[in-house]
Parts: sequence; structure tokens; C-alpha cells
Amino acid sequence: MPMPIVWFNVPAADPGRAREFYEEVFAWTVEPFQGMDGAFELTTGGIGGEIFPQAYPGEPITVFVGVPSIEEHVGRVERAGGTVVVPKTAVAGRGYFAVFEDTEGNRLGLWEEGTG
Repeated sequence: MPMPIVWFNVPAADPGRAREFYEEVFAWTVEPFQGMDGAFELTTGGIGGEIFPQAYPGEPITVFVGVPSIEEHVGRVERAGGTVVVPKTAVAGRGYFAVFEDTEGNRLGLWEEGTG
């Protein structure tokens, strides 16, 4: 069964400016992300997302694929030639994520629902 894209992260040099941009352009609801200083949660009418302070200039948007088990899919990533760059990490009250690079150097995330 295919795994769906369930979330996306938008890194921003100025998250407040990015908030105004996405509210104006797409009429998305953008609210402070509880427990994440300087971040905003996006309600898009489709998959959810987040604006957060970028770690470095040019940091790309990351999409997250929903999976039943991060451990299982990290193993699949590694067997297929990918590299895990952020190991399984808890998000309090929401679930877990990990980030990997595919064989072409593209970054994607894995998301597992749970209590974090």
C-alpha cells in the first residue's frame, strides 16, 4: 500500500514575514506552533505544514511521508541506498519523525503517528 505525504516544513529566514506571505497568497490559517518557539503551524485545507526558522540559507522545503513504523522504513531507506540524516525523534504529544536523503541527495521525512 502506498504511503501518503502527510506534512511539509517550510524553512524561513524570517518566519513572521513568511507567515504573512502564505496567509495573503493562499489564505492558509497560520498560528503559532505550540511548544515550538518561532514556528507556525499551517492549516491548508489539505496536508498540514509548518514554517520554522531556517538552519541555513537555501534550506529546502521538506515533505514527510506517513509510515506505520519509522524503524521499518529507516531500514528500507538504508537497504535501498539512502542515508538517515536525522534519527527517530519524538514530537511531544504528536508522534515521531526522521529525515533521510535518497540516492540523489534529496531530503524527505518520515512521520509516525503516536504520543511522542
